[in-house]
Amino acid sequence: MRIFKFGGASVKDADGIKNVLHVLKTVGYDDVLLVISAMGKTTNALEIVIKNYFEKSNELQSSIQDVKKYHYQILLDLFEDENHDVFLDINSHFSDLEYFLRSNKSPNYNFVYDQIVSYGELISTTIVSNYFDFCDVKNSWLDVRNFIKTDTNYRDANVDWELTQNLISKGVTKKALQITQGFLGSDENSFTTTLGREGSDYTAAIFAYCLNAESITIWKDVPGVLNADPRYFENAVLLNQISYREAIELAFYGATVIHPKTLQPLQKKEIPLYVKSFLNPLLPGTSVSKGKDLDPQTPCFILKKEQLLISLSSIDFSFIMEENISEIFLMFHQYKMKVSLIQNSAISFSVCIEDKFGNFEILKNALSKKFKVTYNENVSLYTIRHFDEASAVMVEKDKEVLLKQVSRDTMQIVTKG
Repeated sequence: MRIFKFGGASVKDADGIKNVLHVLKTVGYDDVLLVISAMGKTTNALEIVIKNYFEKSNELQSSIQDVKKYHYQILLDLFEDENHDVFLDINSHFSDLEYFLRSNKSPNYNFVYDQIVSYGELISTTIVSNYFDFCDVKNSWLDVRNFIKTDTNYRDANVDWELTQNLISKGVTKKALQITQGFLGSDENSFTTTLGREGSDYTAAIFAYCLNAESITIWKDVPGVLNADPRYFENAVLLNQISYREAIELAFYGATVIHPKTLQPLQKKEIPLYVKSFLNPLLPGTSVSKGKDLDPQTPCFILKKEQLLISLSSIDFSFIMEENISEIFLMFHQYKMKVSLIQNSAISFSVCIEDKFGNFEILKNALSKKFKVTYNENVSLYTIRHFDEASAVMVEKDKEVLLKQVSRDTMQIVTKG
């Protein structure tokens, strides 16, 4: 069985959905499980719904209407008959969403987030499945929440692998086209959970692992994995081959083409991952599998913006030792901070972190009770894998460097702005 993942950009409008069908007809789909994300920027739009639910109730209905209009326009562009059953199906999803907003009693933001944002994937897959049926391409729609089971760590849930393996093995039919949602799971009480932003790649890897799949293909609007994001770096180069190890390193440092959690289950069973273009589906793209680290061998650049550089020093000039560091990292874990760089000396400790849950102010207050805290907001973290002198000079040009760290294969540079 093959697992295909299509992200939001590939299904952002009616033409995109038609192109997904074209890709499937080009490469074959008899033995494919499709994992599909929310359409376009729907997740962002649903985040506005959530914000209005908590903070601006007078704007809640208009933000829901924005999401409805977007999807109904796609429906009108795809289906000739407004009486098609898909309109009832989508109405039902929106009714469920609005019922939750009326009846919810939980003040837990992360719980509410997962219940609401999940409708993006439920709606997108419902539309795609119905459109395929409309075009006489037989398929089955699966609710991923019946297969991927997790804990209650809402917005970044951990998979119960044993239960998930059992459910997928028994419930997914091979040798047939099936369509399911990325990003989602459910807890033991059947409340929806999410696997972290951009978690649809991870969903595909979970199914691949549990089904012993032949391969995963992530279909994107780029020809494959590039050695740099072309939005920020000129002359980006296509990487033909990446080893699992190298791909995990790139994902760890923040490369956005492959989700960090995606690669670990694939490596365990040596399931190859391909990153290909949905605009040119017959091009070879990039393969991630066993083999040499990179082909071609070239520096790889990763940029993470809007980071925080925090420096902690002891108030009484005592050494910052293992006990202090373990306490600091316990706080980072408690407040869900992603640490990207660490540097320490006898009496100071510096980290570059990502505050994706907006907890920095609380963290800063907690740290200030034991340490002197200084920090820079909105810094940029550049990571260069397989760096050389020319690549380092290029990154540092015309920038104020706040911190630099060099190891055998990797250079990291923190700059202002």
